[in-house]
Amino acid sequence: MQSNILICGVGGQGIVLASKLIAATAMAHDIPVMSAETIGMAQKGGSVFSFLRMGDDIYCPMFPEKTADIIIGFEPAEAVRMLPYLKDGGQVIVNTHPIMPITAVLSGSDYTGAEMLDYLDRSSAEVVHVDGIKAIEDLGSPKVLNMVMLGAAVRNGVLPFSVDDIEDVMKKTVKPQFIELNSKALRYTL
Repeated sequence: MQSNILICGVGGQGIVLASKLIAATAMAHDIPVMSAETIGMAQKGGSVFSFLRMGDDIYCPMFPEKTADIIIGFEPAEAVRMLPYLKDGGQVIVNTHPIMPITAVLSGSDYTGAEMLDYLDRSSAEVVHVDGIKAIEDLGSPKVLNMVMLGAAVRNGVLPFSVDDIEDVMKKTVKPQFIELNSKALRYTL
């Protein structure tokens, strides 16, 4: 069985770490996995997305449109941008908190993300909304959104791992002083 996962957002949200944790967890469970990140202008708040493929008979990390089993969107507009990759019956886990693009800030535009969330709700088979801003406020750090999103994906059955599985890999990956906070974020539920 194969699984195609697309993680997307903007620079600074922890997309690359989330992708690496999923890949490392798959490897720890002897599941073949390939991944590739496209980071573009990530340091300037630009688009970041990661393709992950797990399962037998995979030959490249990229996959065509309409084949993603799940999109984990750390930002609503980025989730909409990647929606053509979602297969019929696929699932979207999306952070409801938008990150205003610098072009919108400079032009004085108003972007609340609500129109993107409405579009996702109308366009996808199943959309799970995660209140990322509440989560990071409750946890006391904006740097754990990636763990909150991974935990939400696991709890919604879209990853073949448990929170404990990802936590075991995370403990070997992040600095010791951040383990407790990241563990809380993985287990965080609204």
